[in-house]
Amino acid sequence: MTPRTEATRTEDSRAGAAETSVDLAIVGAGPAGLYAAYYAGYRGLSVAVIDALDEPGGQVSALYPEKLLYDVAGHPGIKGRDLVDNLLRQAEPFDTTYLLGRTAVDLTPRGTGWALGADDGTRVLAGAVVIAAGLGRFVPRKLPCAIPYEGRGVAYHVPRLDTHAGRDVVVVGGGDSAVDWALALAPIARSVTLVHRRGTFRAHDYSVRQLFTSSVRVLTDAQVVACHGGDRLERVEVRAGEETLTLPAGALVAALGFTSGLGPVADWGLELEHRRVRVDQSMRTNLAQVYAVGDGCAYPGRVPLISVGFGEAGTAVNHAAVALRPGERLAPEHSSDTRPEAVLPVPEPVLA
Repeated sequence: MTPRTEATRTEDSRAGAAETSVDLAIVGAGPAGLYAAYYAGYRGLSVAVIDALDEPGGQVSALYPEKLLYDVAGHPGIKGRDLVDNLLRQAEPFDTTYLLGRTAVDLTPRGTGWALGADDGTRVLAGAVVIAAGLGRFVPRKLPCAIPYEGRGVAYHVPRLDTHAGRDVVVVGGGDSAVDWALALAPIARSVTLVHRRGTFRAHDYSVRQLFTSSVRVLTDAQVVACHGGDRLERVEVRAGEETLTLPAGALVAALGFTSGLGPVADWGLELEHRRVRVDQSMRTNLAQVYAVGDGCAYPGRVPLISVGFGEAGTAVNHAAVALRPGERLAPEHSSDTRPEAVLPVPEPVLA
């Protein structure tokens, strides 16, 4: 079973206990959160990861799963989705519970630990918490006329290009995501039309030049005004000036951006700095045994890189391990010196 299939099965499984007890709760399933899950397992901690998106990967999965990333240590270039798959595979041997499609809405003290509540009623009881939610809540800005077809041809990101092979695809938007997805889909879709309500694009100049020399049909100063179909989306109406066009559309990707900010996390009593959670050199927040990593945390000199988030995740988890088990060493053993059977105790993750 591949990590991607396993993650899908996790997000679709909502039966079972509404309360989960773990050593460490991680808010956010982006790269930093997934690496924190692995490292917590390596330190022998049980883990639950909660994220509002229906699949792991955070911003990488939502915005650029097919783009090559060049600033991840050890990878001359790696696709976003491949990085996420590798992170899932790395954490796979440990007892990790993924609670996807759920938004963490409140954090309350419970004994010496915390109770984390989600919008669907799920509760996670944890000794420590790592907030890896970043600054993107990833609540998509929606196209009103497309809402009735959400999940039936309308989507707000493209996790995998091959699901659109042979389809007529309409992409709406003028930023990097819209242009990148239109270019990436052009070789495999039957047709791709990019609709943008302005005459200029916010995407990188090089990508825009590629767009206008590609097979993508580009409609600027235009808007999608209606969606039609039966069980699934079949066609859309686009108004361009005084003209209304009807386009075949087996899929519509509304790449209109996502709302930003910490969301409910901002109301948890954490000290904030420029809409980010303030931490010390151990990634600790002002709340006992609550840590923050990734782009949603703030400290002097921080550089917003995925590789930096990985380091922050390791720092936070090691300090959390000591806080939860006083007397343990802060610095773990070298992984190269660890017996494989000691590092790989559980063959399958827990599905929730």
